[in-house]
Amino acid sequence: MAKELDKVDVVTIGAGWTGGIVAAETAKEGLKVKSLERGPYRDTTDYQHVHDELKYAQRYELMQDTSVETLTFRNSRDERALPVRRLGSFLPGNGRGGAGTHWNGQTDRYMPYDFEIKTMTEEKYGKDKLGEDSGLRYRDWGITFDEMEKYYDKFEKTAGVSGEENPLGEKRSSPYPNPPMVKTKTLKMFEKAAKELDLHPIMMPSANMSQNYENPDGEVLNQCQYCAFCERFACEYDAKATPDVTVLKTAEKTGNYEVRYNSNVTEIVTDKDDDKKVTGVKFIDTVTREEFFQPADIIVLTSFLFNNYKLLRVSNIGEQYDPETEEGTLGSNYCYQTGLGATGFFDEQFNTFMGAGALGMILDDFNGDNFDHDDLDFIHGGSIHFTQTGARPILSNTIRKGTPEWGEEFKEESINNFTRTLEVYSMAHTGPHRDHYLDLDDTYKDAFGNSQVMLTYNWTEQDNARNKYLTERCEEIVEKMGANHIDVENDDIGEYDIVPYQSTNISGGTPMGTDPENSVVNTWLQHWDRDNLFVAGSSTFVHNSGNNPTGTVGAIAYRCAEGIIKYHKDEQRLED
Repeated sequence: MAKELDKVDVVTIGAGWTGGIVAAETAKEGLKVKSLERGPYRDTTDYQHVHDELKYAQRYELMQDTSVETLTFRNSRDERALPVRRLGSFLPGNGRGGAGTHWNGQTDRYMPYDFEIKTMTEEKYGKDKLGEDSGLRYRDWGITFDEMEKYYDKFEKTAGVSGEENPLGEKRSSPYPNPPMVKTKTLKMFEKAAKELDLHPIMMPSANMSQNYENPDGEVLNQCQYCAFCERFACEYDAKATPDVTVLKTAEKTGNYEVRYNSNVTEIVTDKDDDKKVTGVKFIDTVTREEFFQPADIIVLTSFLFNNYKLLRVSNIGEQYDPETEEGTLGSNYCYQTGLGATGFFDEQFNTFMGAGALGMILDDFNGDNFDHDDLDFIHGGSIHFTQTGARPILSNTIRKGTPEWGEEFKEESINNFTRTLEVYSMAHTGPHRDHYLDLDDTYKDAFGNSQVMLTYNWTEQDNARNKYLTERCEEIVEKMGANHIDVENDDIGEYDIVPYQSTNISGGTPMGTDPENSVVNTWLQHWDRDNLFVAGSSTFVHNSGNNPTGTVGAIAYRCAEGIIKYHKDEQRLED
């Protein structure tokens, strides 16, 4: 029998960026808020001397424990799904701050084209361009960039984003709160080469601080030390905007907020007397193994994408998507991002052992619909990046194609190239497809007895064509930079492989929209079937973009928080 706890106004499932933003905004309004975080408590004092690449980058100290909960994977419906025993393609976080603790800090905005992709594509190129005959299923998000801009602005100020105006971007309501990061020699090489090709490079919008900064909530962030330990690592300097040094602190200062750690939520409970409402959640204390019931007026799913989906599914909330009939919405619209490019080998040695997660340059000339697609067999595109994130010794073993991956030749190549290679790469869009979705796999159970999430996903012909096009653009830039040898990833990308790391930029499963026939939540992130249930995070995206998703995750969380506050005042369904 679950032990019932005292009721609160709002409970969030997870204490990362989305949970922290929702908690901070609602707690400032006087609501009593509790976050249930399945991982442990951590703060800056736990991250001193964290430059341990083996512990954090190889053994995933800050990531989800797959022995407790994982997912199964297959490329197509006619295959048997197998469990992921070790994280690879993406890295869900665990503990205070979630994946927001170990991110790089790249903080882009999505484009107006992203939010109205179906309408804009059909108007310019016609319906056939969307590739529906190949299974692609594009639609608009139900909200426009102009409506989202104020939320982007708010997140960027909270995170102290360092950046500069993008000549290819939409007009901003205010400048970035901090100037760009330091432009190193290698970045200047990229900038010069790109401009010689008539492209428009800018310094990457970065949540690594270019200077000391105090955000609107009074949280203080320190200037980045360029230590090169961002991705997969926490920041011991408080120089990277993460939930634990921003929104979670803000929420805690109100006196209206608490986090319960080591608390794995297993079910959302629907009201027996009103099936349009939920009453609370059940969770397991992973230390004592006790079961609890946490009642709340409003429940917000703010966990990683797979868990947002899973909690709705195991709680029988919403209709599971069926790829045969294309009926149902829960689990649909799963998307990823592809990222290939060109690596240049140079005689000169660079100081690439220094860096930061979002120290780089980016250009959007081949992103969205910023270039003509008339004669191309794909829509959208991707941003092209050049970053100096820091060459760490274990993972930085760049060798030319054809070099053995072991032995004397490998060692010589690896040592020689350690600080003599520069990569230009793309971050490319992928679109929703009829056969890309989430379901449950009853063959494999998690540590709490629930079925594991099953992912069915593969690359499409459009993904392949898009990547070939973008890698050719990357090669042109590397050639202009003066490389004496270039390796290009321009072969067919083949089948999606879940083993090697690619990015944690996944989306979908609980998509937003204006019609319950094709979405799980409305544009306020309110569930169509349960008035007091909200879902925030990249699981609500309709597709993925050619930009990093964290800025959009933050923006959506602020919109969700605004919707929750509105709903709490009058308990009426929110209208789009």
